[in-house]
Amino acid sequence: MTEYEKMIAGHLYDVNDPELVRMRKETRTVLHRLNNSVQDIKAGDRLELYGRLFGKAGKGLWLQPPFYCDYGKNIELGEHVFFNFNCVVLDVAKVVIGSHVLVGPNVQIYTASHPLDAAQRRQGLEFGKPIIIGDDVWIGGSAVLCPGITVGEKSIIAAGAVVTKDVPPYAIVGGNPAKVIRETSEI
Repeated sequence: MTEYEKMIAGHLYDVNDPELVRMRKETRTVLHRLNNSVQDIKAGDRLELYGRLFGKAGKGLWLQPPFYCDYGKNIELGEHVFFNFNCVVLDVAKVVIGSHVLVGPNVQIYTASHPLDAAQRRQGLEFGKPIIIGDDVWIGGSAVLCPGITVGEKSIIAAGAVVTKDVPPYAIVGGNPAKVIRETSEI
């Protein structure tokens, strides 16, 4: 099993594996072009960059640079997804984002985690857990989504929330750690 295959499967993997380092460098090259593009970049140019960066990008994607990620190819986006300025997606595991999702500025989405054992951390080992975000979710500015969570459809994550557990559909969550503030089918 390659280090990439271990990474995607959620096993411990060597972050310094030459193939993974090469992949991250390629991603940085695309991110550099995207993050240094101006507002009036031709739509076709931006679509080409999205196609090179993401594993899947539905129509209507709008991304306000700067944007940062590890690999990009592990991110799957539905239609009409909006990322505001300065978002970070650590995609060492799959990140699946549904359609009509609004991601506020400075949002951090982390699939990456590290072993509790210090000796393993010293060896450069880490692992990841996927994150799934349903359709019609709104993630407020500076929210942090931790590894392995699922955010149910039509939920709202309040600004500054630190989400450590799954969010049910139609819920509003906030705080650190985030807790359900209200559940309603009216959202």
